[in-house]
Amino acid sequence: MGGMIGKLIGTPAAVSALGQAAQGVAEIFVPSATKRMELSAEAQMAALRQLGEEYQHPALSWFDRMVNGLNRLPRPCLAFGTLGLFTYAMVDPVAFAQRMVGLNAVPEPLWWLLGAIVAFYFGARETHYFRNRAVVSPFAAAGAVPEENAALEEWRRE
Repeated sequence: MGGMIGKLIGTPAAVSALGQAAQGVAEIFVPSATKRMELSAEAQMAALRQLGEEYQHPALSWFDRMVNGLNRLPRPCLAFGTLGLFTYAMVDPVAFAQRMVGLNAVPEPLWWLLGAIVAFYFGARETHYFRNRAVVSPFAAAGAVPEENAALEEWRRE
């Protein structure tokens, strides 16, 4: 039986080449666990480098720290203020209803202005953080080029 299989498959070098070809085909459908772990480690290292760079800046003055603290206040104030309104409505419903009638008297253009201010404030913050974020791609961080996939390139040419 071994002689027949040897004749069908060939020499040990042919068996090795067949095994490597099967591994290459298998990695197209199921990525290599080792490669996935390497890329994950590279991404984690890039994230750690980014985190380390955030603490490389010189010490800030008291004024800078105060302004940074003030910039962090609106979101918690809005969140806790909303929870406070729910609590106020449960504790004193009559007074809460009177205040809401007062809010109903605010003209609509003023509500639009308030909405624009809040939207621009949070939009500007989000845009600032979006523009100043570091790239966490393992390829960009390591300066590596992804491996070429010959089958994919051939498919794209067709």
